[in-house]
Amino acid sequence: MEFRPCIDIHNGKVKQIVGGSLNGTLARENFVSDQDAAFFAEFYKFYGLKGGHVILLNGVGTEGYEDTKKQALSALRAYPGGLQVGGGINPDNALEFIEAGASCVIVTSYVFKDGRINYEHLDKILSAVGRDRLVLDLSCRKGADGQYYIVTDRWSKFTEEVLSIRLLKELEKYAAEYLVHAVDIEGKASGIEEGVAGLLGRYDGIPVTYAGGVHSDEDLERLRVLGRGKVNVTIGSALALFGGTMRWEDVLAVCR
Repeated sequence: MEFRPCIDIHNGKVKQIVGGSLNGTLARENFVSDQDAAFFAEFYKFYGLKGGHVILLNGVGTEGYEDTKKQALSALRAYPGGLQVGGGINPDNALEFIEAGASCVIVTSYVFKDGRINYEHLDKILSAVGRDRLVLDLSCRKGADGQYYIVTDRWSKFTEEVLSIRLLKELEKYAAEYLVHAVDIEGKASGIEEGVAGLLGRYDGIPVTYAGGVHSDEDLERLRVLGRGKVNVTIGSALALFGGTMRWEDVLAVCR
């Protein structure tokens, strides 16, 4: 189980927000940093951590996007090859982020279009960046039937696609990794979504990173068990780095 750090950017500021609360320039905030995105990139570089993700939380063309993009690019340039980037990525802008230093681009909404997988779009982004530079974000929310559905557009829209072993196996030939936020508990530091963690633990394929609800060493150990030691983890609001209670050094020690 590897630790994958994060830099979430909204309105040009590094933040931690409550998952599913995002509405344009508004969101329920857990933490707003006085430091810029490059500071965190250099911090992660110092510790030699790779595969972390920079997420642009403003939509392309909306208020605040340009400030957020500027911060994201500065982080990628500060740690070339060390960070992935997501948020409004498509074939037209993907190469700009890769040329700035992103190891991979993270894609959801462009591929999961109108509630289903759009294979034409998937082929286009694959042609633009290549499989080794593509991470598919399969972030999900629980439906009324108890299944976990992929969500898009900053986690606001349910698709018809269910997170399942079948889906993970079907899409793995297109991507280098998966990123999966358990959106219902994202930013709430309330414990992991065990249904999601257990499902990911049963999958044998490309690397997977889980995000959502981790707020203690016990949560990390539970994720290790359910994920069978192969599911990577990212932690945001619960870290002391972002105003939480989990010490950075302790998290690294547990993951290693």
